Formats: sequence, C-alpha cells, structure tokens
Amino acid sequence: MALEIQSIRSLPTQEFTEILAESKMAGFRAIDRLVTDWETGVNRFDRPGETLFIARQGDLILGVCGLNRDPYINSSQIGRVRRLYVMQENRRQGIGRTLVHQMLEVAKLSFDWLHARTTNPVAAQFYQSLGFMPCHDESATHTLNLITTH
Repeated sequence: MALEIQSIRSLPTQEFTEILAESKMAGFRAIDRLVTDWETGVNRFDRPGETLFIARQGDLILGVCGLNRDPYINSSQIGRVRRLYVMQENRRQGIGRTLVHQMLEVAKLSFDWLHARTTNPVAAQFYQSLGFMPCHDESATHTLNLITTH
C-alpha cells in the first residue's frame, strides 16, 4: 500500500491511537499536546499559512508534521515546524523528509523564515540535512531562510 501525505483540517482522533501511545512511551509529549490542543481549540493549525500534514498507509498514521505561525515571535513572517513525529518502525524510510518537504512548500507561500526546536541530536542532524541552520535563540534551535530557498 502506498504512502499518502494529506493536509488535514480535522484530526482523525481514533486513528491517532497508535502514534499517540508510541510517542508517549518514548517520552515524546508533542503528539499528546497536539491531540489535547486540537480538542481544546488551542491549536488547530487553522490560522493563515498554517497546516497539519499526516503520512498514512491505509488506516495507519505513520507520521505527522505541523506548520504554525511561530507563537514565540511577534512576526507574521516567521513560521514554526511543530509536532514532527514518525513511528519508530517507519523511520529512515524518507517519511519525515517527505512530510517536511510538503510543509516547506506551504510555508514558502506565507513565511520568510522557519524555526524549529529540538533537544534531540538525531533530530538536530535531520533538520540540518534539510538546510536548517543551528541558531542560539531562546525559543528555537534551528532556522531556515525561506526566501533564499525559493
């Protein structure tokens, strides 16, 4: 079955059961926050320029990647990679890279810069492989100039 990348406007909560459970067991709370924020209306990736992508194979969600206006910066020109996660057994198959590339195409339409934050060295290396540069901002560890990547 082929991998499908979808931009979603409603969260398929029932289908998030596996990815939520795995991410919690791995100590990665971002998917739990994604579900909670969506359910409470705190963040539904629905402001101008925002979107949430899922990677799915049939009924299984294998990965997720969101794009928000950066909530830590007072600028409508800076986006932020949010809630990027790929199921452990599906890593190193290009799913994360495909999700981020899809997100970048949308981000370029609305933002000049993109921020990301990670404390995971593997994730940091992943972002750098996509062209993000390390930065020492208090709210971001990586930044990407979208103007020069058009």
